[in-house]
Amino acid sequence: MKKTVIIHRILTGLLIIFFGLGSIPDILKVSDAVALFKHLSLPTYLLPFLGTAKLLGCITLLLPNYPRLKEWVYAGLTFDLTGATFCGLSSGDSPLTVAPMLIGFALIAGSYIYYHKRRAGLAAISGHAMGH
Repeated sequence: MKKTVIIHRILTGLLIIFFGLGSIPDILKVSDAVALFKHLSLPTYLLPFLGTAKLLGCITLLLPNYPRLKEWVYAGLTFDLTGATFCGLSSGDSPLTVAPMLIGFALIAGSYIYYHKRRAGLAAISGHAMGH
């Protein structure tokens, strides 16, 4: 169980860094983020919305409990990254340009899998403690 907790915390920490650091330029509408959105033919008014959603998702992953909300966060981050990958490829970017997105997908999947392993372990422990 201890190994599962450590792996979950590492993967989730890296996931939070990946999306959390990416959300700040979006929220602040930094010129590089605006230029990227223009390159992707996306409206720049979406930047602060998407950045805020990513940052709130990262904060949610840090909170104890709230399993349903965390499921929504994992789904939302997956949709965000899938949309970004699709937009990059659709705008003519090289597949090598969007290859780093695979890191994000791996972090989402790893954190999600170990989140559920951790919850299952906690449920088993509490079940044994209750005499089940």
